[in-house]
Amino acid sequence: MNAFLYVLVVLIWGTTWIALKWQLGTVPIALSIAYRFGLAAVVLFAWLLWRRQLVVPRGKALGWVLAQGLCLFCLNFVCFLNASQTVASGLVAVVFSSAALWNALLARVVHGRVIAPQVLAGGVLGLAGLVLLFWPEISGGHATAAGLAWALGGTLCFSTGNLLSAALQGEGLKPVQTNAWGMAVGTVILTAYALVAGVPFAFDSSARYVGALLYLAIPGSVIGFTAYLTLVGRLGPERAAYSTVLFPVVALNVSAWAEGYVWTAPALIGLVLVMAGNVLVFRRRASSSSAPTTAPTTPRSRPPARV
Repeated sequence: MNAFLYVLVVLIWGTTWIALKWQLGTVPIALSIAYRFGLAAVVLFAWLLWRRQLVVPRGKALGWVLAQGLCLFCLNFVCFLNASQTVASGLVAVVFSSAALWNALLARVVHGRVIAPQVLAGGVLGLAGLVLLFWPEISGGHATAAGLAWALGGTLCFSTGNLLSAALQGEGLKPVQTNAWGMAVGTVILTAYALVAGVPFAFDSSARYVGALLYLAIPGSVIGFTAYLTLVGRLGPERAAYSTVLFPVVALNVSAWAEGYVWTAPALIGLVLVMAGNVLVFRRRASSSSAPTTAPTTPRSRPPARV
């Protein structure tokens, strides 16, 4: 069962990047993201109601849910869709796979954790790989450099959302519950922005756009997150996170088929370096998983979190 979930996550999240690309067009970016997470939130809320697990975050958990919705289900996808305007979807997935490096840096800044030499080495390899992957396109114009910046910004937002999710789980909230509220928050923020900014409300009824929307909302958001979080519970976050190393392989091959992305020798070397850098980071985290890096999670005599 674990192998099935692992393959499911890799295939779904490795192919959502091309679906993001297919949403670009007549519908403004903010609205496309709002449609996706609005639909996904409805599905998750219906599931939680059916399971009688719907709760309302309160206190500091409410603030963290709002921040998670902004980072994880709003700003990061705004960045990724803007990046996809000038960068092949597979390359955006490669940048996203460097999230482990951002996680290590944020853990250093927020929690004061020491960055091990393996993490630094992984960062160097990853950056070298990104340069090799993007160099032919960056050297061809400023637009692609801007796309790379958008992709890096989206990855930083994603990593920030990871830290917020970890904090919420420490308060006793389940990821499915916080994801439902976070997706709703992201939808409200994006819709409010569209209203204030005068963004024209539009919808593309073409089969390509609707298909991409449904794929991103149901498999990409509802099923993908559920399968990944199940793996985290069964295998631990370190082993489950190895799936992100394989995303670029799937995404770049889909990009070669759907967008005409051309593999080159430097690109292949760059992909290997990025993946090797991530493996170094994950190995370091896996080897240190026996020693807790956060507060112990042993049962305490405090009452359940008020949610």
